[in-house]
Amino acid sequence: MRLSVLRLGCSVLALSSSLLTACGTTTTNYNGGTDNPQLPGSQPTIGSMQQGDGTYYGATGGGACSYDPSPTNLMVAAMNAPQWQNSQVCGTCVDVTGPKGTVSVRIVDLCPECKSGDLDLSEEAFTMIADKAAGRVKISWVPVACAAIGPVGVHFKEGSNPYWMAVQVRNSRLPIKNIELSQGTGWASLQQQSYNYYVADSPDPGPGPYTFRITATNNQQITESGIPLQVGQTVTGKQQFN
Repeated sequence: MRLSVLRLGCSVLALSSSLLTACGTTTTNYNGGTDNPQLPGSQPTIGSMQQGDGTYYGATGGGACSYDPSPTNLMVAAMNAPQWQNSQVCGTCVDVTGPKGTVSVRIVDLCPECKSGDLDLSEEAFTMIADKAAGRVKISWVPVACAAIGPVGVHFKEGSNPYWMAVQVRNSRLPIKNIELSQGTGWASLQQQSYNYYVADSPDPGPGPYTFRITATNNQQITESGIPLQVGQTVTGKQQFN
């Protein structure tokens, strides 16, 4: 049985739906989904079926996706390195089927040693699809939409300022492939980082408030305006992907 090294990083805790409805709300405690585990088969598929090995590790909900720990919902997993896509898979929900059943998990981390098709599940998720003693089992999985509650949030990384800014979309129904910042009469694409942030530094982002155009992996777009710079916090937007 392979026990992976405990993965560190940040994922997010849930915010009540009452707060999510208020545009411009800021919080340091905001989940990339919900405290309630998602039911497998309850959301539409957004990708093709994959097959590989399933293992488990001591997940906290944090990891390479830079989310905060989510102790009340550990239905999470780490993606294999070949399918990491420079962190584009972060926040993706996945229905995973093993010998004993199916579970829905959210991608929050990277498994560097895993091969294409493999997933490293939290212990809690693994034991829902296989016996813990097995350690490694054959799985199939498919990306699905997340049952996000309320609008997306824009999270500002610590250290963000009018001259350098890093942002991350949280509570998204779909994985994100691009973030643009409105500047003058056009849009500037932010630079995607392997740690699941998008960086604006050339030209300077300015003091805000900002307008972001956010593109999901299926090319849906939403635009969030009037977002103030709140360092280390998440600003709740107005919209959500279909």
